[in-house]
Amino acid sequence: MSDSRAIVLIGFMGSGKTTAATRLAAERGLHAIDLDRVIEERAGATVAELFARDGERAFRALEEELACEVLAGAGRGEVVSLGGGSVTSDRVRAALAEHLVVWLDVDPALAWRRVADSDRPLARDRAAFDALHAERSALYGSTADVVAPVSAGLNLGRLHDALDRLRLAPEGTRLLWAVSDSAEYPVWIGRGILGCDLWPFPRPPARRFCVTDEHVAALWLESIGEVDGLVVIAPGEPSKSIAQAERVWRELAAAGMTRGDHVVALGGGVVGDLAGFCAATYQRGVPVVQVPTTLAAQVDSAYGGKTGVDLPEAKNYVGVYHEPAAVIADPAVLETLPREESSAGYAEVIKTALIAGGTLWERVAADLPIDDDVIFACARAKLAVVAADERDGGRRQVLNLGHTVGHAIETVTGYRRYRHGEAVGLGLLAALSLSEQRELRARVAELLTAHGLPTRAGELDADAVVAATQRDKKRVGATVPFVLVDGPGAVRHGGEVTGAQLAAAVAELCA
Repeated sequence: MSDSRAIVLIGFMGSGKTTAATRLAAERGLHAIDLDRVIEERAGATVAELFARDGERAFRALEEELACEVLAGAGRGEVVSLGGGSVTSDRVRAALAEHLVVWLDVDPALAWRRVADSDRPLARDRAAFDALHAERSALYGSTADVVAPVSAGLNLGRLHDALDRLRLAPEGTRLLWAVSDSAEYPVWIGRGILGCDLWPFPRPPARRFCVTDEHVAALWLESIGEVDGLVVIAPGEPSKSIAQAERVWRELAAAGMTRGDHVVALGGGVVGDLAGFCAATYQRGVPVVQVPTTLAAQVDSAYGGKTGVDLPEAKNYVGVYHEPAAVIADPAVLETLPREESSAGYAEVIKTALIAGGTLWERVAADLPIDDDVIFACARAKLAVVAADERDGGRRQVLNLGHTVGHAIETVTGYRRYRHGEAVGLGLLAALSLSEQRELRARVAELLTAHGLPTRAGELDADAVVAATQRDKKRVGATVPFVLVDGPGAVRHGGEVTGAQLAAAVAELCA
């Protein structure tokens, strides 16, 4: 793809496209072009006046013509902001394919607050406004190379640096800009990107210290380039321990790692959690770049900054929040996964789709292939939750769907009998039983079975599993809150269940 592409900002009304383009142009010496201003200058009337005088259809025709004209002449060094409805045109979407398209993804409630008292002709009725937002979001998502959530702290300069790197990536690579209260960072998702210059730290002076496992090292270590230090652990959940953390810390110290260097977590969830935890605590914190190599890590665990290790008493009992400096996810590496590992990751796909609802759930429920688009959608769904609640104070707790019973199953089996995803799949079934969602439970059970995941755990002691849930790290006082499901896209945290209800749900699994 040509390196002469302009940056084009798309998004719903109220997303701040014009302001962002102006700021970005001022900061980075670019030339800003605002399509609405072009339209008003050519027509000699404001957008609101054109709507009132000629109607929406005539306005869209003019908008399409001028958008295509602007995009045909735009190149690198220019940043173009389009109107919210421009992407409804097939011609405009075709023209956008020649540029670097950034979707400024605004929450509908925030967008409404920004435009409700304006003269915008499509901001008169809140219900219609929200419906239009939902309708256009699918178009924005299918058109954009980059998704950046609108937030007060969005660093346009850093985003622009990431866009320059995106120009170097293989065609089809997409960028998610992750934003939370404590950090923002790029998430790269694309085939063949491991060998590209997408790393957030230039070498030299920064040095790269890699933590990986034996299996992944043999397959993918060379693909990330030269490393200045290497720690290789045994694969599997038993390596996520305090003893292994001490080993990593000491090997980093022996190799002379400093706070000017960074850790690369090359592997699945175990490597990501362990390496992230060690990075968070080594010399009181060094950066970590997550390079997930399993389906579960690419759709879930690599994002959001939760790191930690297990104790014999319970899973993830020792940990810290430490957002990554970047995530580099190459779906091509998943082709080397054993079938069991791929299946285990599928449970996290189901979990995320149940939380997100909408088109993601529809696709998963129909058992369509888990391709790059699904991985991207899952990552985006999780990052949206984390952006709203980084530290598990409320909304983020929904990401624990299926994990309370799932973690209990892992604990009572010493982290050796079930892969994490297998246990989560069983936990999802328990959560749906507790939610009294029998039809939805049946469909999830069918999906789990189709992907080689267990739906029964007949060898387990149901009483031991129930007892282990009482040691869940989310417990507050005497109460363990559960995540319950009212329907796809309607998942709530803090649910209360009785001892009898939990015992029945677990007994159903262990029958």
